[in-house]
Amino acid sequence: MLDNTTDTIFIGKKPLMSYVTSAIIQLATLDSITIKARGHSIGLAVDVTQVLLKKTDAFEVGCVNISSESLESQDGRNRDVSTIEIPISKRGK
Repeated sequence: MLDNTTDTIFIGKKPLMSYVTSAIIQLATLDSITIKARGHSIGLAVDVTQVLLKKTDAFEVGCVNISSESLESQDGRNRDVSTIEIPISKRGK
């Protein structure tokens, strides 16, 4: 896991291409980034990664980390939510 949050893209409810554009901009100046998502946003994180990989062969995916977090819901109960971290780097770096 990367220590600096400036090289992390947190996936939420924005359109797919917003995250793809952000990833390309960050990868222009950084050697690697991490795409993070949890819950229903995991599918969108995978889609963002696939768009990056299909559009160009300049990037590669590292070891994907999947886990779960325990969060307190609005009604006060604890719920486990799935999470994913996808490291993407420039090829050869």
